[in-house]
Amino acid sequence: MAVKVNDSCISCGACESICDAVFSIDDKAVVNDAAVADNIDAVKEAADACPVGAIEVE
Repeated sequence: MAVKVNDSCISCGACESICDAVFSIDDKAVVNDAAVADNIDAVKEAADACPVGAIEVE
């Protein structure tokens, strides 16, 4: 499963607060690809919670 953060990210930190094993905030959210498989439910929750829909889960 591929997870990416598009350019609409506003660095609000919602994804990091839901799943800090996968998401961290720099200029925008950064994805730790190695942790995605073990945290897929939290990744989906973070994507749903993103206020601008910047997290793409494929």
